Amino acid sequence: MTNQLTYEQFSAEAASLMPKNAFMTTAHNDKTNTMTIGWGSVGIMWGKPIFTAMVRQSRYTKELVEASGEFTITLPLAEMKEALALCGSKSGRDLDKIAAAKLTLSAGQVIATPVIETPGLQLECKVVFKQTMEQQNLDSANQTKWYANGDYHTLYFGEIVAAYKTN
Repeated sequence: MTNQLTYEQFSAEAASLMPKNAFMTTAHNDKTNTMTIGWGSVGIMWGKPIFTAMVRQSRYTKELVEASGEFTITLPLAEMKEALALCGSKSGRDLDKIAAAKLTLSAGQVIATPVIETPGLQLECKVVFKQTMEQQNLDSANQTKWYANGDYHTLYFGEIVAAYKTN
C-alpha cells in the first residue's frame, strides 16, 4: 500500500499539475473508461477534501460516473502528451482508449475504480454531490466561448477518500 498524503501535501501538488491535464477514470461492471480533463479543482467542502470534476453531457465517462458514483484522478508527473491527446479526443463508446493509449491500470486502494499506472498523484473520489450547469446561470462570455453547442458540464464533487503518489 502506498503512503497516504494529507490535504496539505496533495492540494498544492494537484494545483501545480492540473494545468498539464489529468486523466479522469471511472468504471462500472466490466466497463472502464478514462478521459482527459483540463479543468478541475481541489478544496474543502462539508469538512472534507473534495475534487470537483466537470464532465460534459455527451461524454461516455458521464454514463459510467452516474452508474458507479466514483472516479479517480491521475495527475502524471511524466510527459504523457500522446496518451492525453488520444484520451481527450476519442470516445470510449467507440474505442478502448486505455488499450489504444497503451495505458496500464492499477487497482484503487479504497474504491473499485482503478488508477492509471504512472508516476504521479492519484486521487480516489466518491461522488457526494453533482449539479448540471444551466444556461441561465452562466455568464454570457463563458456561454459564448465554451457552450455555443449547448453541451453543458455536470460538476461532480468527489470526496477524496485516498490520495497518494505512485512511482
